[in-house]
Amino acid sequence: MALPGQQTPDNCPSFKLVIVGDGGTGKTTFVKRHLTGEFEKRYEPTIGVEVHPLDFFTNCGRIRFYCWDTAGQEKFGGLRDGYYIHGQCAIIMFDVTARLTYKNVPTWHRDLCRVCENIPIVLCGNKVDVKNRQVKAKQVTFHRKKNLQYYEISAKSNYNFEKPFLYLARKLAGDVNLHFVESPALAPPEVHIDIAQQAQYEAELAQAQALPLPDDDDEAFDN
Repeated sequence: MALPGQQTPDNCPSFKLVIVGDGGTGKTTFVKRHLTGEFEKRYEPTIGVEVHPLDFFTNCGRIRFYCWDTAGQEKFGGLRDGYYIHGQCAIIMFDVTARLTYKNVPTWHRDLCRVCENIPIVLCGNKVDVKNRQVKAKQVTFHRKKNLQYYEISAKSNYNFEKPFLYLARKLAGDVNLHFVESPALAPPEVHIDIAQQAQYEAELAQAQALPLPDDDDEAFDN
């Protein structure tokens, strides 16, 4: 679905992707890693957002995500419904170095689902390149409660950049075999991630999947 006044290349499928989360979690940095989207961005003054068209090339052809970036509006307490309306998929982002940003994930999810029902949603824990991680892998349980996909990412290092988009593309296309056939043009990494350390986090995350869910997410921070 193209937005008003915006043409899609080759009439390729396009989808409105809304990105939410507390201010400072890295949403803008994440979107702007995709250089084509940064070059072609447009500003929607009536809603106060930047819209970045991000193209990905798949075995089924090109797909475009119109990524809506809040331009900092979330710092004023929530977002207007106009931001969410006609959203077809979403990313909820928190910062693994700031516990409050994870504790606020349920609020973002509720606001999103109030306007956009039954859309595919990815939860992303950003800044996994930072050493003083405050939200441990085993403490991330919200995605299991709400049946969301979860990825650990590092926007500044491009780590796992494509995974949220690939998951959403497969859900929207209804094709689990869809895959990207070429890499998007990304800005060079600003930082380098400790691959060994992140592999350990990913292993902890996989082990946590087998543990029973806590009654309340706050309990996960008690130990």
